[in-house]
Amino acid sequence: METIRTTCCIAGGGPAGMMLGLLLARAGVSVVVLEKHADFLRDFRGDTVHPSTLEVIHELGLLNDFLKRPHSKVVQGRVQFGDEEFLLADFSHLSTQCKFIAFMPQWDFLTFLLDHAKTYPAFKHLMQTKVTDLIEENGRVMGVVAATPNGIVEIRADLVVGADGRGSVVREKAGLAVTATGAPIDVLWMRLSRKSTDPVMPLGRFLPGRVFVMLNREDYYQCAFVFPKGEFETIKTRGLEALRDEIASIVPSVRDRLHELRDWNEVGLLTVKIDRLATWYKDGLLCIGDAAHAMSPVGGVGINLAIQDAVAAANLLARPLKERRLTTEDLRQVQRRRELPTKLTQRAQVLMQNAVINKALIGKKVRPPLALRLIRRFPFLTRLPAFAIGVGVRPEHVQS
Repeated sequence: METIRTTCCIAGGGPAGMMLGLLLARAGVSVVVLEKHADFLRDFRGDTVHPSTLEVIHELGLLNDFLKRPHSKVVQGRVQFGDEEFLLADFSHLSTQCKFIAFMPQWDFLTFLLDHAKTYPAFKHLMQTKVTDLIEENGRVMGVVAATPNGIVEIRADLVVGADGRGSVVREKAGLAVTATGAPIDVLWMRLSRKSTDPVMPLGRFLPGRVFVMLNREDYYQCAFVFPKGEFETIKTRGLEALRDEIASIVPSVRDRLHELRDWNEVGLLTVKIDRLATWYKDGLLCIGDAAHAMSPVGGVGINLAIQDAVAAANLLARPLKERRLTTEDLRQVQRRRELPTKLTQRAQVLMQNAVINKALIGKKVRPPLALRLIRRFPFLTRLPAFAIGVGVRPEHVQS
């Protein structure tokens, strides 16, 4: 069995893991990032890069390179309730460097982070390396066991970071307790082509018994068909033609391209979860991102929260790791720093799901929420949801 020794081993090459790997390597900490897949090419991963994440990229001096890569921008977010359309958020008033949300396919974003991380000698990245177990000695996590195409490998480290998503193997093997919050919805993700002659589409449509989201990706729309949890098999039994007809009734202008949904392989199921760990760490181990707190797709803030976790972890842990004096108290500080933003964001998502989305799905009439009616009357209020979505609670800044 091959053994690799490093200072920090990060399980998971998603946004949280890749950003933390970049930041630690930049600070001179030896780090190995493990990614179980052979590439980053997986459809229907979140690809919203929020202003606070763009601020981090700016602080790293990488914003110009980021903006050269293919992406689209959203400066204003509009939603439709019944027959009425509302301006929900205007990001142009934010005090951040970038006053917009950038849409970039996640594989391109991860490749961008990887390209810059590889410029640091302290960074190492292993693809097709799946964590299968933890190495523990005397109650302390000392590393991981991973499966590769060439056999089993041990990676021994002063710190193991679980950034391996909502189905985290690391948190399961560590025995960390998960507190789940009920999510009343699930989502079907799909792509539909976009035409240059299409009108500007609202981000979300709330109709009686239906909720549909359309994100403009320039040459296509990433669409979300939202439905009550547990009804996927019923939808599938009714057939793909019935689903196409339902989408056409929500957005008649895309009827001419619904044939692009040729079979169920063109439709991805996202089982919505909202959960978080009671304790994000144990001796020698820390969880961040979705491994510490799975977020609902509401607001598209999951990537943003994961990146903020990574920045906070690097700020607090880079020096102790470099000086080989990491303690459990250092790990506790990361949770203390990021737990409040997580709780408040999840609480807001639950409120949106229960008071707005679920009410639309089960109701025969759709009434715009009071908040939207107030925003229409007092347009300056669009700055509040723009800040909540684009920046969030306790944004982090690069200090490592």
